[in-house]
Amino acid sequence: MPARKSFMDKLTLPRSDFLDQDSAFAREWLVTNGLGGFACGTVAQANTRRYHGILVSALAPPGERTVMVAKLDATASYQGSHFELACNEYADGTIAPHGFAHLSAFHLEDGLPVWTYALADARFEERIWMAYGRNTTYVSFTLRHASQALDLSLLPLCTYRDYHAHTQGGWSLDVAGEARGCRVRAFAGARSYRLLIDRGRFLTGADWYWHFRHRIEAERGLDVLEDLFRPGVFHARLAPNETVTWIATAESEPPTPAPMALAEEVRRRQGLVARVVTTVPPWIRELTLAADQFIVARTAADDKTSGTTIIAGYPWFSDWGRDTMIALPGLVLATQRYAEAASILRTFAAYASEGMLPNRFPDQGEAPEYNTVDATLWYFHALSAYVEASGDQELLRDLFPALLEIIEWHRRGTRFGIKVDAEDGLLRAGERGVQLTWMDAKVGNRVITPRIGKPVEVNALWHFALASMARWAQMLHEQRLAKQFERNAVQVARSFARAFWCEARGYLYDVVDATEGELDARGRRVDASLRANQIFAVSLGTKLLDARRARAVVDVCGRELLTPVGLRTLAAGDPQYVGVYQGGPEERDAAYHRGTVWAWLLGPFALAHYRVYQDVDYALSLLAGLAPHLGEGCLGTIGEIFDGNAPHKPRGCFAQAWSVAQTLFAWHALTRRAAAPGVE
Repeated sequence: MPARKSFMDKLTLPRSDFLDQDSAFAREWLVTNGLGGFACGTVAQANTRRYHGILVSALAPPGERTVMVAKLDATASYQGSHFELACNEYADGTIAPHGFAHLSAFHLEDGLPVWTYALADARFEERIWMAYGRNTTYVSFTLRHASQALDLSLLPLCTYRDYHAHTQGGWSLDVAGEARGCRVRAFAGARSYRLLIDRGRFLTGADWYWHFRHRIEAERGLDVLEDLFRPGVFHARLAPNETVTWIATAESEPPTPAPMALAEEVRRRQGLVARVVTTVPPWIRELTLAADQFIVARTAADDKTSGTTIIAGYPWFSDWGRDTMIALPGLVLATQRYAEAASILRTFAAYASEGMLPNRFPDQGEAPEYNTVDATLWYFHALSAYVEASGDQELLRDLFPALLEIIEWHRRGTRFGIKVDAEDGLLRAGERGVQLTWMDAKVGNRVITPRIGKPVEVNALWHFALASMARWAQMLHEQRLAKQFERNAVQVARSFARAFWCEARGYLYDVVDATEGELDARGRRVDASLRANQIFAVSLGTKLLDARRARAVVDVCGRELLTPVGLRTLAAGDPQYVGVYQGGPEERDAAYHRGTVWAWLLGPFALAHYRVYQDVDYALSLLAGLAPHLGEGCLGTIGEIFDGNAPHKPRGCFAQAWSVAQTLFAWHALTRRAAAPGVE
């Protein structure tokens, strides 16, 4: 496989970033297959999470994700020396071998991970990718700049488990020989998968390897040990400039030959970037490829559930309604994938129930969960962005009856106390023990951030939905409805300012007519916590606030909540503030929305700042604060959260859809405005 020159800038790590163990373990990579399946791991080649694996298949896309091959450990024999390129950590803390010590370079090329090892005078390259639309992973090895042949041994470490679990060994997996490989069947009823090499040989030798330790699971307060099964060992000899490719597949048909498969995937990826203007900075190009990782197929036996959806985050989230609608404009529209955007909007609309869209499709195919007040409201924002970007009024016309039904259900009331207050037109929601907003953490039955009442961002979104309906009714020549929605939007705007503005503090209450909190000057119970949710009253662009109040909101968020990588969810001076997200599930859930920084909020803040100050360069510089993060966590993408306290260590999901999406959405929106000053 000859060396290729990519038209893209490479994301390259300096050697100092993987010289020591901790740095090499901290940096992760991810490749995906458009089905919800993936492969991921560390630059060190050590698995530090239960989710790391070479082949994690989505057997009912995007659900039923199953770890089949956890690792592929390579050993090279060259000029009489043996070089172990793998790395593993065991129960007693032993780390062996230290294969990353042989690394001379690591980079992403077209978003795909590439390792280069220095083995005496040879340079030995490893590359991983997946076939798009297939549960198939390719790992290629190329001998470059060598003075003689190299012998390669590949040891696959296998399992068959739900990706949230761990394997305890000792059971018998069936291994059947095939041409240049084997077929593994874990147990009766399990999907078979094949391990193949495109040249070389496979020697059967079943055995268990015991007590691998996943250190990040220990940090998260979870079980940490796993046993893995070796079906045998692959062997190949490479002459200088030759390539051998190992393949793991859960598909029944023969895999595409490796050179063709790589060419197809590279061509597909380069096509994604080519849709975006070529003058974007390298980190935006990387995020354009990162966006593709979250856009996946949803398939099932009935046509209703077939279509396109968005994975909320890797490695553990499935597709969530709220995350999908928040992420759609940045992932799909900013990258000009309009057909997929329309498919996503239709997919979720098909599941509307009592005026609500599902918040979550469970991973094992159970019935969708309708437990959110804002996912449905974010749908209006996603549709608005789609119509503006594509000009597709046909989809709008098709969906308009469903939109009318959604609004009507909110007016008369639906699940969990979601209902418009007839007196002021504002939307209230919530019942004890249920979290309906995006701040949804619970510890047992204890709700961490109870927001029953009228949350500020929910009502900003409600106003956006009404204003959008007025505009769409006008476009569709529904004049009576247009006037009705205009009146509704005006009422909500007037009520919003009166209800949420706290003159004494100079910012917006987080929740009004709340069940917990202090009494304000008018005798209403309010949650006066200084939170980031108020930024949407400005960023959505519906002019809910006058200029003075809008500026005050931006200023207080900038002063108290802004960090280089996102907004804190609670001001550091609040007694409830938790500055470090760590510990077991209870400790982490308690910190999740009480000071933890969320990257997805930086995009809305940058847009809000621009709306107030009209300084495009400064707003873009805010987004650029995330650029260094693309080289510190999961390479080439943006994670979920960071510690509230400096230095804001990355935490949570290592790749989060709305983090990538809101950054891309804001960047493209701001650059358009820079090109056309004065145009909103």
